Amino acid sequence: MIATLGIALAGISSAIWIYLLAMRGGFWRCREREDRQLPRSDPASWPSVVAVIPARNEADMLPGSLGSLLRQEYPGPFSVILVDDNSEDGTRAVAGEVAAAAPGRLAVVAGAPLPAGWTGKLWAVHQGIEAARGKAPEYLLLTDADIAYEPQALRSLVRRAEAEGRVLVSLMAKLRCASRAEQLLIPAFIFFFQKLYPFAWVNLPRKRTAAAAGGCMLVRRSALEAAGGIASIRGALIDDCTLGATMKRAGPIWLGLANGVHSLRPYPAFADIRNMVTRSAYAQLQYSPWLLAGTVVAMILTYLAAPMLTVFGGGTARLLALATWALMSTAFLPTLRYYGVSPLWSPALPAIAAIYLGFTVESAWQHARGRGGMWKGRAQARPAGAD
Repeated sequence: MIATLGIALAGISSAIWIYLLAMRGGFWRCREREDRQLPRSDPASWPSVVAVIPARNEADMLPGSLGSLLRQEYPGPFSVILVDDNSEDGTRAVAGEVAAAAPGRLAVVAGAPLPAGWTGKLWAVHQGIEAARGKAPEYLLLTDADIAYEPQALRSLVRRAEAEGRVLVSLMAKLRCASRAEQLLIPAFIFFFQKLYPFAWVNLPRKRTAAAAGGCMLVRRSALEAAGGIASIRGALIDDCTLGATMKRAGPIWLGLANGVHSLRPYPAFADIRNMVTRSAYAQLQYSPWLLAGTVVAMILTYLAAPMLTVFGGGTARLLALATWALMSTAFLPTLRYYGVSPLWSPALPAIAAIYLGFTVESAWQHARGRGGMWKGRAQARPAGAD
């Protein structure tokens, strides 16, 4: 009986991985990159772009992030609006110092108090877009205060949007991967995101799958307004994927991995990544205990059953489980290569998945305590028990 159960569990886990590798849009290959299949021809005329940066206590990030935007080698009209979201660390003063090197290109907006029903970031973005109305830009670059751009990055984003008729072009900024905690957990974070939202499916208009990466989103302004603007997603905690879904209903979108767009945010310790994940993991499950329970079961079958049966099982179950563990390790290799992390980390994917499962359960616990979506001193998730 136990042997039969072991074979059944190993078979289920194996079937899951065969499906993921063969029928999930090739998510694990990391083929959708900003520097691949890039249109070669420039638009006849370069459209106007305004970048909007929400910033709350980001003084340490701005020299690298804001400075890189102000140095963009973009042939068309381009300017930057930074919304100081009630910062307490001199964010506005630092922004002014950075902007001195590019006079006339930056406007700083003092953020108004946060109204009910809005998350802090989206309220700041909304104010920045309103401030950009007078410029009537054709595109809005919605970016974060911790994202740095190579000089040609904006040019590449616009070229793709114009050549392919995309209403949204988004890049998953390359996260820092220097500390031990980052090397252990960051590549898996990207791997899981791509599994959840296969980029190849996001980029196909006929597929319903939609997503975006909030650090770098070039949005066609007319399409955003027709879709209801930022106000239409005002309460979304996972605002990037919510915006991606909204924009895909308006037209084709594109999402890829970045080489020329980088996150400056360091995650030196395990606790830093834990806080990043627990902030929104339960929101991804729509605050549903049933979806949480289903996720726990699915994660166990997908990631933990095979290594457990490899170690503690026997016979056919052990052989099948070992082959499944090899499959998932192989699938993880392209993401590790993209981040320059040793392939020796690949067999550790089940243990890493267990850590992320723990983060997800903790996220639900934090939400139940009224501390969901905690960021910069704000608990932004809707309270437990709310409709």
